[in-house]
Amino acid sequence: MTVSKQPGLKKSPPKNRLAAISPARKAAFDILSAVEHGQLHSDDLLRSKTVDALSSPDRNLATALVLGVLRWQIQLDQQFQALLARPDARLDLGVRIALRLGAFQILHMDRIPARAAIDESVELAKQAGNRFASGMVNAVLRKLAAAPRVELGASLAHPAWLVERWTNFYGLDATQVICRHGQSQPGLTVRLANPEAESELIHAGIALEAGELLAAARTVLAGDLPDLPEGRIRLQDEGSQLVAELACENLDEKKSILDTCAAPGGKTLILAERNPQARIVACESSGPRHKELQKRLAFLGSQVECRRADAAALAENAQFDLVLADVPCSGTGTLGRNPEIRHRLRLEDLMRQAERQRAILQTALRAVRIGGHVVYSTCSLEPEENEQVIASVLAATPNARVVSLEGSIGGLQRKQILTAEGAARLHQSLTADGFLRLLPGVFHTDGFFIASIERTS
Repeated sequence: MTVSKQPGLKKSPPKNRLAAISPARKAAFDILSAVEHGQLHSDDLLRSKTVDALSSPDRNLATALVLGVLRWQIQLDQQFQALLARPDARLDLGVRIALRLGAFQILHMDRIPARAAIDESVELAKQAGNRFASGMVNAVLRKLAAAPRVELGASLAHPAWLVERWTNFYGLDATQVICRHGQSQPGLTVRLANPEAESELIHAGIALEAGELLAAARTVLAGDLPDLPEGRIRLQDEGSQLVAELACENLDEKKSILDTCAAPGGKTLILAERNPQARIVACESSGPRHKELQKRLAFLGSQVECRRADAAALAENAQFDLVLADVPCSGTGTLGRNPEIRHRLRLEDLMRQAERQRAILQTALRAVRIGGHVVYSTCSLEPEENEQVIASVLAATPNARVVSLEGSIGGLQRKQILTAEGAARLHQSLTADGFLRLLPGVFHTDGFFIASIERTS
């Protein structure tokens, strides 16, 4: 039997058959939905079993989509909202995420054809239960793709209230640098535990030539070199490393060290490397993070005691020569690494964080011996979590004083842990009170605040 074909008529697919969406875009959509619902942080979700199961190209694309959308979300929403028939319309979450993904690819990913970005965004909206809105998603993204390109670098893409605060605290030029850094993919820094690590890597078949060390670190962290001793090579932001290195400069001899908020353990490892004879207690209040900490530090044996404990409620009194209080904070110095923070953070959160930070610092000062030091640090740019916390605690603690970090920076230079140029630039970042403030973009690091406090009696 012959079936006649009429122009314009196509056989409809079965109603229950869904159009294909690339695994990377589907994973990115699901992660962005979970972040929007406040379920988990993007960095945790991007390390999930679901993402690990993707091919390497899909995993890289999913990561680029998630972090890119979160960095540019404020601007993306403004861009496509202006193209709606009713710009003030409140869109369903699935539609908004589909539009954000499509808009980000069109505006920021030149290698992806606009057609692919549009088609799959339409399908994502449909499969999220918004079939009725698919025509609108298609029309808006087509308009966006056809519109003249705007110089996106001129937009800060950060919440106005944060930009206003930073401008008041640090000036407009510094704020622009901070925001540009927040829009860039953070660099990865490899740390070798000691000089022997280099020869061990070479013995394992890895040539430490330019561009190969980072690949080596990723290989080791993936567990593909089981014969390499644990902890020899790791990825860690240089600002994070500097916190622990400065802490180690506070005393000539350290017999006992307390790390109050130790997970994920990178700073604890440096404390152990620099003080191999010291007894170290590493505390973490979260059950899952405590287990991960135990696993990561297990190779150190009895040198480190991993204790599940709330840093604000420790009972130790004058037992430690050095206490590191790298406290939980808003994380505004890490917006390039954790871009969703800018969408979640509220001004009132700073007061809540500061209350806990004061409690941890007070506990740390009780735990340190007379003549010992507490190093207080955050990855926050906000005075409420930094200078104001220290001022508040010292006002109620007459037997403690701030010690300038100038001498510690000089000590690291003499040991060749810091270069002369690096030390000079760090000296320029010291505040009048002797605190060290690393602004994102000024150094190729996350933003950090570091202070040293001595217990005097």
